[in-house]
Amino acid sequence: MNDVPRNDAPGNDAPGNGVPGNGDRFPGLRRRGFLAATSGAVGLGALALAGCGSSGSTNTSAKGGKPQRGGRLRAAFAGGGASETLDPHLSNLFADVARAKALFDKLADYGADLSAEPRLASGWEPNGKLDRWKVTLRKATFHNGAPVTAKDVLYSYRRIADPKKAFRAKADLEPIDLKASRALDERTVEFVLKRPTAEFPSVLAAFGAYIVPEGAQDFDQKPVGSGPFRFVSFAPGKSAVFKRNADYWDGAPHLDELEIVIANEESARVNALLGGQVEYAHELNPTTGRAHEGKGQIEIVRLRNSAMQSFAMKTDRKPFDDKRVREAFFLIADRKELVDGALSGAGEIGNDLFGKGYEYYADGLPQREQDLDRAKSLLKKAGAEDLTVTLDTSPVAAGFPEAAAIFRDQAAKAGVTIKVKTGSKDSYWTDILDGGTLCSYRSGAMPITTHISQRLLTDSSTNATHWQHKDFDALYQQAQSTKDKKARADVYQRMQRRLYAEGGFLIWGFADWILGTAKNVRGVQTDAPANSLDWARFDKVWLA
Repeated sequence: MNDVPRNDAPGNDAPGNGVPGNGDRFPGLRRRGFLAATSGAVGLGALALAGCGSSGSTNTSAKGGKPQRGGRLRAAFAGGGASETLDPHLSNLFADVARAKALFDKLADYGADLSAEPRLASGWEPNGKLDRWKVTLRKATFHNGAPVTAKDVLYSYRRIADPKKAFRAKADLEPIDLKASRALDERTVEFVLKRPTAEFPSVLAAFGAYIVPEGAQDFDQKPVGSGPFRFVSFAPGKSAVFKRNADYWDGAPHLDELEIVIANEESARVNALLGGQVEYAHELNPTTGRAHEGKGQIEIVRLRNSAMQSFAMKTDRKPFDDKRVREAFFLIADRKELVDGALSGAGEIGNDLFGKGYEYYADGLPQREQDLDRAKSLLKKAGAEDLTVTLDTSPVAAGFPEAAAIFRDQAAKAGVTIKVKTGSKDSYWTDILDGGTLCSYRSGAMPITTHISQRLLTDSSTNATHWQHKDFDALYQQAQSTKDKKARADVYQRMQRRLYAEGGFLIWGFADWILGTAKNVRGVQTDAPANSLDWARFDKVWLA
């Protein structure tokens, strides 16, 4: 739900509108975005992975050992049908980003704690006012042998920011004055900002902010990037094949080839993995994970803290304009029951704050537990003893209807009547942004600072809780203008303490992101939330 036309992007909460493609290699079309479930499925034909054989390995460990060179890894993702593209600036689906990461690089990317780590940039340095940043490029080359230069960086960012286009990273690059920014030399860029921005490295890591060669426009025929793999072939909605880039600046991949195949239904991805037709299956549901974990046939990999699970209360309208009602709802939630029931136990409980385990997270606050007596007392003081509330939900995301039903039953114990209203999968995210009073909500991984700027400032475009407080906005601006990191962290802690006390997000859990691999696959990182650098990092994977 960012300011982009297709809201199925990394870190977004909303799905795109699926457009069926023809000739899928797996039956069905179910477009899934980053941590967002889809609108419906459309059957499109039988499984046909000609020439794909079994991996033949019986290794019992999914990681470890000395990396080995060679082989082709086949990775199954849900896709976008015939409309798919290799244009990295249009990356919206998981499959899009997996392909983009194979071919291209960004200046920075998100580490396991969602802080920015240098990639094509070897470093960065601000001026005293934090409104100019000097970024130095490492020595890297594109697949055609040309060096990656400051001119390529400025071209890429200006292409993304084109007002006539709708590229994924446009909103993230908004703080940059690209007309004033310039190349100081071949490998140094001076970014001029519109305002002080202490977290500017996170801008460089923005989803979709890939660096392409100056003048590049056509990416579907023979794309040239600086990434770990080179282009071989691409059939939209079917398959993309890449080969090892021996000259990659971060070390050549272990694999000789990578193939990303499209399998839109989860059952098709699982069956292809079990049948040896692929070695990696992305986005498995908790039931599948539980059924196969530790059984010896495939490996189940859980990426912790990948998806925030919550209910969003509109703080600008009754009954949630009274902070006592919001606190009562915090205390009504039995978070473990919600995680166990709605997520089949595949996750951990939340504490009404986004970004558990991420940089700046306020982990020193007491863990909230259900307290029905206190909730009833607060409701009585607020004059809301016999409260009736409509909870908007939808099967747009896994676990939403189940969580709504569980919370309805929990609320009844505090004398609150919750009427569950199931909305359309196609329009749910638009409907609940400004409509209703209480809704099911979730989010993918992103820096806590991005969560604040996109969802919790007065002018945030995806402010689902309508949290609008000028003093809170001022704290954010103070943090962004504070050069000392410890002092900046202290401000973010103050902001989170306020959200914990009276915010509009009842964050009850954090879901695992579940992958499946063949027994002979090594090097898959387990501490990388979906959307982070080491997620779908196929240049570091090998076949034993």
